[in-house]
Amino acid sequence: MNLTIAVIAKECIPGMVKTRLTPPLTQEQAAALAQTSLSQTLDTVRSLPAARRLLVFEGTPGNRDAAGFEVLAQSAGGLDERLAAICSLATGPLLILGMDTPQLCRDQLVPLLADWSTPAPAPRRDAWLGPASDGGFWALGLHRPDGGLIRGVEMSTPQTGAHQFARLADAGLDVGLLPVLRDVDHFADALVAARKCSGTPFARAVDRLARGLPAPEGPVGVPSEVAPNRSAALR
Repeated sequence: MNLTIAVIAKECIPGMVKTRLTPPLTQEQAAALAQTSLSQTLDTVRSLPAARRLLVFEGTPGNRDAAGFEVLAQSAGGLDERLAAICSLATGPLLILGMDTPQLCRDQLVPLLADWSTPAPAPRRDAWLGPASDGGFWALGLHRPDGGLIRGVEMSTPQTGAHQFARLADAGLDVGLLPVLRDVDHFADALVAARKCSGTPFARAVDRLARGLPAPEGPVGVPSEVAPNRSAALR
């Protein structure tokens, strides 16, 4: 498949990554869990059909994480600028993923992979968006990468996913939606993500941490894994 998959990530340094996991975690525990999340995501990407795999990184990745990837430094600027810059690295279809959804698995990407597989007729979708339950997005696929489709979209807000969807649709692109996933920002998110990928290193790490932590306040809601329509969930 003529697909480039790019993972945008950062070095997991205590106090510099996943700070909203503290408390209840220590800075060292939060960084270790972030590293487990990143490594698990990269393992999943290695299993996906792709012509190129890019690790667009802030810092210096370990040898294990870098294996099988072209490692490139993130560009300067806000997240929209850094995502837009990735588009210039691909000459064909591009899928950009973050490091915040360790529950990522191939099944969640089947619609995109099937649509963009080769040999095939012209793709049914020009772009794919993976909405996050917090209003952002965990995946962005562009059959014809163009940084202008990302640059200027305000990131890290409850409306980011909606605004990115609108930017793509307003450009005349046919946009498909991938399943809704939950980013791991707080420990309650980690508990939910761990249940979605039980038996994995991330799930085992969360389980070990949870045994030494107070029970979370109230029930932890599990988001729907069914992608909503534009008006319903991409608020």
